[in-house]
Amino acid sequence: MQRISVIGGGFAGLTAAISAAEAGLGVTLYESHHTLGGRARTAEGPYRTNEGPHALYNRGPHWTWLKQRDLIGPLGALPPLEAARLRLHRNGALHRLPPLAMLRLLRRPARQAPVDRDFLSWATEEVGAAGARAAAHFTAAALFHHDPGALSAAFVQERLRRTTKLPPEAHYPRGGWASVIDRMAARAWNLGVRIETSVRMDELPTREGPVIVATSLDSARRLLGDSTLTWDSGRTALIDLAVRTRRGDVFAISDLDAPGWIERFTAQDPSLAPAGEQLIQGQIPIAPGESKADGVARAERLLDLGFPGWRERTTWRRDSVAAGRTGAVDRPGTTWRDRPAVDRGDGVYLAGDQVAAPGVLSEVSFTSAIEAVTLALKAVGARTRALDLKRA
Repeated sequence: MQRISVIGGGFAGLTAAISAAEAGLGVTLYESHHTLGGRARTAEGPYRTNEGPHALYNRGPHWTWLKQRDLIGPLGALPPLEAARLRLHRNGALHRLPPLAMLRLLRRPARQAPVDRDFLSWATEEVGAAGARAAAHFTAAALFHHDPGALSAAFVQERLRRTTKLPPEAHYPRGGWASVIDRMAARAWNLGVRIETSVRMDELPTREGPVIVATSLDSARRLLGDSTLTWDSGRTALIDLAVRTRRGDVFAISDLDAPGWIERFTAQDPSLAPAGEQLIQGQIPIAPGESKADGVARAERLLDLGFPGWRERTTWRRDSVAAGRTGAVDRPGTTWRDRPAVDRGDGVYLAGDQVAAPGVLSEVSFTSAIEAVTLALKAVGARTRALDLKRA
């Protein structure tokens, strides 16, 4: 049996391992952590937190792939009353409705937005400065970047339209992303994938066949010794908070004055926290010169508006920073095709959320993993034919 190695046991690595095993390859997967999941890992214990807000978008190709294999599982349902508690922070206060200019921008198809211009200048010409800024800041929920207006107009407009689509595309696996990862791991085991955890790879494994590197771009750069493996990403202050339940708390706050998002995840999945408590997660993008404390302070100001008395009600809290771990962002004049290529040559392939593959957030990881396996299969086929010719 032809074999393939996969380095990294997150969403991209498991997608690659399952796809390769389904195609008939022997697969060994290496994961440095003692559990699988990567950034899709869900914390153990009474508070089931992910690393930042996570959602599955049902229009993406990964949704169909996961559903066909029964890997999505039960989804958290957001009650209509909770959905009505979405608030928009604008001019220092909470509002129920976005500015009219922002709504007008939502009617612009993504294909109308130019690749080679920044979003803020293009959107300002379309709907005015106030609507353009509000729209740019709203996309923080899917960009995790401190200045979305400076990114490619086409890139930001696509994400703006998808995050505001009705009915919503975003869905939440019950129990956190770990529930999806657990089902993917079980399928990999059943397909015969050899999974080795707590194995930190400082060099490529002994070559039995192609290697798919499904790690962060920073880790891939060090592993492959390839300084070209770089791309822009975000730097985000994360706040995880458990509070005692109080009637009237908002469901989510989108900051339109500056990029930021606060969400009460137990609104759609009460199992994420003990009975009588609510789990709140927020992400506040921070600029290169800002500190974690700066981002946390902005998050606390939003909490003051939407969750009165949250300090006295807090039962658990964790603050952290995610740097370069929130997916690729495309500058003006670039698209996903300009990111580091999946095919690195000599039978090595790259998968993850910052490589040359289309999609939004985890869709990039999925699409790049499928592309990596497709290329590896072609390479294995070519190698097998060459060996057959040699034997002949």
